[in-house]
Amino acid sequence: MMDRKLVSLVSAFVLAGTMTAASAQEVTLRAVTSFAEGTQFSKNFERFIDKVNKDGKGVIQINYIGGPRAIPPFEVGNAVRSKVVDIANVTGAFYTNLMPEADAFKLINKPTAEQRKNGTWAYINELHNQKLNSYYLARQFVSVPFHIYLNKKIDKPDFSGLKIRVTPVYRDIVQALGGTPVTTAPGEVYTALERGVADGYGWPILGVFDLGWDKVTKFRMEPPFYSVEVNVLVNQDAWKGLNDAQRKVLSDAALWLEGLDASESEGLVKAERERQAKAGIQQIEFTKEASDAFLKKAYDVAWDSVIAKSPESGKKLRALAGN
Repeated sequence: MMDRKLVSLVSAFVLAGTMTAASAQEVTLRAVTSFAEGTQFSKNFERFIDKVNKDGKGVIQINYIGGPRAIPPFEVGNAVRSKVVDIANVTGAFYTNLMPEADAFKLINKPTAEQRKNGTWAYINELHNQKLNSYYLARQFVSVPFHIYLNKKIDKPDFSGLKIRVTPVYRDIVQALGGTPVTTAPGEVYTALERGVADGYGWPILGVFDLGWDKVTKFRMEPPFYSVEVNVLVNQDAWKGLNDAQRKVLSDAALWLEGLDASESEGLVKAERERQAKAGIQQIEFTKEASDAFLKKAYDVAWDSVIAKSPESGKKLRALAGN
């Protein structure tokens, strides 16, 4: 009888130990987004989190802390670098102070699947490893372009006399075309436009309505230029601390996330253009010669700026970009 009880007791401890070991295998990462929660450039990241939490049950989970109310956008890069958070949804424009080369990512507009095949992804990951102590998990919205939005109509690509709200994405081209760059937090743009502190702003084709800027925007300048890049970064120490199964859940979800761009962005862009037209945002169009000159200028000044700050890596990124 005593032997049977002992065996039962030992079995119970073994089972409890096995269960504890199994539960200990599940890791939880802390995540933030540099954009307001629920807005266009956070939505797919939030879908990514849901997928990881579903597919990674018992293996890996993500605790979503939130957006700019948790960490200001321009501090997110450093938060990932220093492991204040483990994973972040952030554009390179918000961490050029830590990685000047990040200003080049907007100029690389090849599909992400091609970037993974031709060495672009690997080199950008290497830069993140070295300069941001992070692993470059995914890039989103590569097929979504940028525009300059204005409240004053112009008849040629000349921003002389105009004050335009910028991030590092647009600063060089705004200055090259005679405009005065204005820097404000995204939350202050509406008021700046309403009060005439800014005559316009740079922003992607998507997301204007999320921020309510349609109410204070009259024109959208054509042609579109550059390419949106919103990256998913994982702190490098956190990434190295994961086991193969945990990394696989994240990597599989990253490829799924990049696939959304290929399958959904074209429709989103088309619908957004129609929505802006209905809201009264008018297109400013130039001659083909003027448009071509604008695009050449936009890319030339941006690459010149990147290469001036980071000669070796800037030239390598341009060669990979092929423009």
